[in-house]
Amino acid sequence: MVDATDSRPGLDPDRASFTTALNAARDQAVHAAGVIADTVIDLVGVIGDHVLANLLPDRRIRTKTRMIKRSNSKYQARGPHIDRRTYKATTSIDVITNEP
Repeated sequence: MVDATDSRPGLDPDRASFTTALNAARDQAVHAAGVIADTVIDLVGVIGDHVLANLLPDRRIRTKTRMIKRSNSKYQARGPHIDRRTYKATTSIDVITNEP
């Protein structure tokens, strides 16, 4: 893939599709094409031609810095420092007796 993208000046290697290269290599192996190599070695070859014919679009420019994604929770996030000493405590006692 890098040899194919290096054959065109100014082409970013990120635009080469791994899936396209894998499928082209699989097809070459299945058809047993190019088993006998010529004396001249073409670095781009059939696989590189497929990669160059099916380039991915340019990558988008990152607009935000990388950050850890927060999980979606149905409970409101209160943070790691919750002061539980200010909560009101409610105590109740119920006495149940059997009548004689």
